Amino acid sequence: MKETTKQNIILIGFMGCGKTSIGERLAGCLSYQFKDTDQLIVKKTGDTISKIFEKQGEEYFRNLETDLLIELQPSLTHTVLSTGGGLPLRKQNMKLMQQLGQVIYLRTSKETIADRLKGDTTRPLLQGDDYMEKIERMLLARSTYYERAAHHIIDTDDRTVDELVTIIGTMINDQCRKEE
Repeated sequence: MKETTKQNIILIGFMGCGKTSIGERLAGCLSYQFKDTDQLIVKKTGDTISKIFEKQGEEYFRNLETDLLIELQPSLTHTVLSTGGGLPLRKQNMKLMQQLGQVIYLRTSKETIADRLKGDTTRPLLQGDDYMEKIERMLLARSTYYERAAHHIIDTDDRTVDELVTIIGTMINDQCRKEE
């Protein structure tokens, strides 16, 4: 990568697309740190994401995400950063992520997401009835934002974590060689 570019990989995508699983494994392979924006917010606030949504609402949580990206700007390096599914929805966050590093959208179908998240009660935006309809509606609304924010798009359906880590690692290493 160019010297002015921070050597970070930012993983974005809908909940259940594999950002954390892929991010942890990728960080290990690259000898990078791994950080997760949701985990950082939980640590900072002392509350779970569900509790933050319940107590202060979604807008408050989105503000926490933006504040976190701003805080990370001066110091984040050689890190794989997994983001919350709604983080890329703000234009300011898109710009902040792109300044932090290579943004990779892990694109996943609604069927795969529904299968992976079946029975998961920790996702506040998916609680209640019409589970599949909520996924479909939210995915449709968010996919354009994910595509706009991303430097690269990788389809995750029918691929293992190891396969995806290999694809991303090869892509990042090839890009580094081109920019040298």
